[in-house]
Amino acid sequence: MSALAISGLGVRFGELQILDGVDLDVPFGELHVLMGPNGSGKSTLCHAVMGRPGYFADGSVKVDGVELLGKPVEERARAGLFEGFQYPVEVPGVTLEELIGEMALVGGPEVGERAARAASDLDLKPFLGRSVNVGLSGGEKKRSEILQLLALSPKAAILDEIDSGLDVDSVREVAEAVEGMRSESLGVLVITHYARVLRYLDVDRVHVMMAGTVVRSGGRDLADHLDSVGYEGIRKELGMEPEEESGDDFLKGL
Repeated sequence: MSALAISGLGVRFGELQILDGVDLDVPFGELHVLMGPNGSGKSTLCHAVMGRPGYFADGSVKVDGVELLGKPVEERARAGLFEGFQYPVEVPGVTLEELIGEMALVGGPEVGERAARAASDLDLKPFLGRSVNVGLSGGEKKRSEILQLLALSPKAAILDEIDSGLDVDSVREVAEAVEGMRSESLGVLVITHYARVLRYLDVDRVHVMMAGTVVRSGGRDLADHLDSVGYEGIRKELGMEPEEESGDDFLKGL
């Protein structure tokens, strides 16, 4: 059984078709990377899978065999789906410790136990009493999200642009934290458009998204090839026309 199985996913926003026939499968115990240029549909994939209002999806999205499409966000989370955001939100007045306490009300006392271990492993103990993400660096915010992931122990995790806005040292630290959370009970999909984070990840599979669909999948060598020829080179190899502004680009301007 796959941790995350996406089949024939189409997504539109109003009359704008953004994703068209996306197929993606992340088995338990594996770490996959989804790469693509800005505006290729990566962010829309996150929004649609997590159930953000305003996005209309058809096809199938399953976590451990449970269909998510049509379910509200909270039910998707309870089914075992976790999303790490590109820009983690600051929550003034709510400490990280209080947030973990709220998680434990749903997930049980083991949530707090896992959070305590993760806080120690990630050097985040000093931040437990501070408001969530307030005053933290980019790398600290990403590590805080990984702490929350480890506390919740989901079945599938989508990490959107975990390297966004980070310096080289922070990219390495966050990547090492991602590697440290791997297990046979979790499937991870890392979304990025830079190859630099792959230097520190033991990737099982690489997928390239363009124009709202996955156009190529392969091993680590695909990422190396992409780093060599660029997205334009992949586009030419596939006989694709130069990409114009996409649905993702349009939505970012709203």
